[in-house]
Amino acid sequence: MLITRHAEAEALLADTRYVPPPVRQDGAEGTLAWLRAHVSRFSTGEPHAERRRALTDLLDGVDPAKLREQARAMTERRRGDWRGVPTEVLGTALGVADTSAVPAAAAGYLSGEESPRADAAVAELLERAGLPAITLLLQGYAATEGLIDNALERARTGDDVDALLLETLAWHPPLTLTRRLDTLTGDEVTIDLVSANREAPHDHLTFGHGVRPCPAPAHALALAAGVLEGVLG
Repeated sequence: MLITRHAEAEALLADTRYVPPPVRQDGAEGTLAWLRAHVSRFSTGEPHAERRRALTDLLDGVDPAKLREQARAMTERRRGDWRGVPTEVLGTALGVADTSAVPAAAAGYLSGEESPRADAAVAELLERAGLPAITLLLQGYAATEGLIDNALERARTGDDVDALLLETLAWHPPLTLTRRLDTLTGDEVTIDLVSANREAPHDHLTFGHGVRPCPAPAHALALAAGVLEGVLG
């Protein structure tokens, strides 16, 4: 089933009957499969709640305003070469000094596509950080860079960065679809976020809604805004 209407999408995301499609639980410890089985994004019920609390507790000590300032400064130092800046800035704030393994691990994080390279990257990250910090870095990597890419495609001289980001989130989100499993029927439901957002752009669903909202919208926006300020001047 495909959901395109905003009200229907909002109701579904608020209903505990709908959960993320399950991921395999038998991955060897330290692999990408193991990681996906132990993070909040792919879990349900109390495990999801506990894992999500670990993320928000960690983020409580991270000031979005400082992330924005640091992302802008790093982008300016790199003369606009901003790739990797959001991850590096967030990693530093979370106590992860080396985030070079994030892209390889993130490549299969959402899709579940396993590879020796992804497994090695996960193992490397686990040597450097705890699971909550790794979760935040992997969940933010592609989404934040995608948001920045989409915003830059539409940027004009003199744009207000915050307004540009809100417009991009609503009309050109980095994640266009999200999926849920109906626990009563076993059917998979796909939500078309682009169509749903365009019906109610001031109440967009890009950061989720209801049972499983994004744990770090303010931090993601701060990192993106800092990069845009560094690029656009």
